[in-house]
This record gives sequence, C-alpha cells and structure tokens, in this order.
Amino acid sequence: MTRFFLFTFLLAVPAIVLSVASKIETGKAVTPLRVSRVCALLFGVFLAVAAIAAITGPHRIDLLSLLRQEGAAASPEHTIIFSVRIPRIILAAIVGATLSTAGAVFQGLLRNPLADPYILGISGGAAVGAVLGIIVGLDVLPFGVPVLAFLGSLITIFLVFGVAGKRRESQSGTLLLSGVIVNAFCTAAIMFLISTASGTRLHGIMFWLMGDLGLADTSQTLLGGIALLAGFIVIYLHARSLNLLVIGEEQALQLGVDVEKTRRVLFFAASFITAAAVSLSGLIGFVGLLVPHLIRMIFGSDFRLLLPASFLFGATFLVAADTLARTALGPSELPVGVITALFGAPFFIYLLRKTEAGRCRF
Repeated sequence: MTRFFLFTFLLAVPAIVLSVASKIETGKAVTPLRVSRVCALLFGVFLAVAAIAAITGPHRIDLLSLLRQEGAAASPEHTIIFSVRIPRIILAAIVGATLSTAGAVFQGLLRNPLADPYILGISGGAAVGAVLGIIVGLDVLPFGVPVLAFLGSLITIFLVFGVAGKRRESQSGTLLLSGVIVNAFCTAAIMFLISTASGTRLHGIMFWLMGDLGLADTSQTLLGGIALLAGFIVIYLHARSLNLLVIGEEQALQLGVDVEKTRRVLFFAASFITAAAVSLSGLIGFVGLLVPHLIRMIFGSDFRLLLPASFLFGATFLVAADTLARTALGPSELPVGVITALFGAPFFIYLLRKTEAGRCRF
C-alpha cells in the first residue's frame, strides 16, 4: 500500500502541477517575470519529488524521527540519506536536466519533433567507449569508463558532421540521417564487443547499456554538473537565435543571425553536455524526446522559456523515474532506462502519429 501511494505521488503530482500551469500560463507572452514564475513552480515540484525520493527505498526512513535523533550523523539512516540517496538524486537531476535540454536544442535545430541525443548517434559512441572500458577492466578506476565513454561521444560527433558534409542543407535532414547511420555502426561494434566479453563483465555492460545511476560518485557528479552549467549558459545565450532558426534560415539571416556559426555552437554545446551525462549514467533513452514535448505543449515553443523549463522538469522526471526503478521490485533494482522506456515508447508512437498527420508544431 505504501508503495502504491509512492507511485501515485511520483506520477500524479508533476502531472497535476503541469496541468494547472497549462491553465494559467498558456498564451501569455514570454517575459522575464513569466520565466521566473514558471521556473519557481517547476523548482518547487523538483524539491518535493527529491524529498520523497530521499526517504524512499528498500529501507524506509522516517524523516521526522531522523531529525529528532541524537547523534544522527552516525546513524545508519543518516548514512543512507546523505551518502547514498542524495548523491544519486543529484546525479539523476543532472542527467535528466542535461538530456532534456539537449533534446530541446536538437529538436529545434533540426526542426524535427522526433530528434533527440540518441537518434543523432551520440549515445552510440559513448556506449562503444564504455563497453570497451568495462571489457578491458577500466571500471576499477575512478574515471576509467566515463573518460572512454566521453571520448567515444566526441569522436561520434565529428563522425556525424563528417558524414553529413558541410553544405547548409545538410545540417538538417542529412545530419539526422548521418546520426542514424553512425548509431547503427556503433550498435554493431557494441554487439561485437559484447560477444568477446567474459561472463563476469556482462552484468556491468548490460546495466550500463540500460542506464545505471547506482554508482554515483561525488567527483564525477561535480564534473558533470560543471559541464552542464557551462553548456546550458552557452545554449541559453543563443535562445533568441534558436527561435529565429526554427522559423526559417532566410528570416534568421535577414535578422542578423550567423546561421552556420549558431548551428555549430548549439550542436556542439548540446552534444558536449550529452556526452558528459551519458558517460556518467549510461544509456537512458527517451528523456530528451519526452520532456521537451511536454513542456512545449504546455508553455509554448519560445526557447527563452522552453530551455529552463525543460531543464527543471527533466531533472524532476529522471529523479522520479529512478525512484520508481529502485523501489518497484522491492529489494531488487531495475535499470532506470527501463522506466523511461516504459513512459517514452508510447509517447514516441503518439508523436510519430501526430507528425505523420502534420499536427506537431514548433
């Protein structure tokens, strides 16, 4: 029964808040005051979900009792919350915010509602690097697997651009297609590497490929947070230019936007933060597809509001998904990518049908 109420809270509260927000905020002009108001609302939702996540798990914790304890710093409950759950919540928030922000950017750049970091092949390159690192035993080093995954993502970024070519028209449809091609090649490479792996390594490989937030490391999480902050600042400074690019390249050029430079800066900034997130958490699909569309349907397509709102709600979504992943089966734990796929796959089909009917808007 307790687990039922937990699931209801994690699923219902964000939905209710977004529903109320859609009634209040729809159709209003994007102003600094409106952006601040929406961000404050979404940050409040994040804090509520994070608080529930911190006291929820196989070992239930009464927060009020913990606060009343004398010498609580030495208690098992204190260790569980501050050494295990809160670092994991922070990592989930960073990864969710990163993937959602990158998804919003890629959808806008390519003007394709089905674009996300994974379709563009960035995740495939990270997976090849990570699987290779696990097979050769670098997972025992503090930054062994993340470094190789990050390098794999960076190599993939340059491969995607190389396949797409340098023509202006190639930076939309052909860029997306080149990402699919590179991702297919990376998938074949992953299958080959898995076939050569020993049985003791297969468990770690499979959990990484399905997304795993259970090994949150403070130093790695800090680096991921710094990468996200730097990338988000660069992206948000180009929010107005991204709005104009969505309208059309000719209009953007006439209004003084350096189209090619802006495309490259945004693509590499979004790819960089995605590579950093994937190197820390493994492959977590559908977050970059699902969250930006939910925010776009409620608050509109202006990137001055869409980007920070996707950032905050992406963090909330992945924290909630990770909480469900580690509590749904009792003491056993699911990879968080399983939960995001259960939500994201039906939504992907919904978007695909809307796209075919011409009803998806930017």
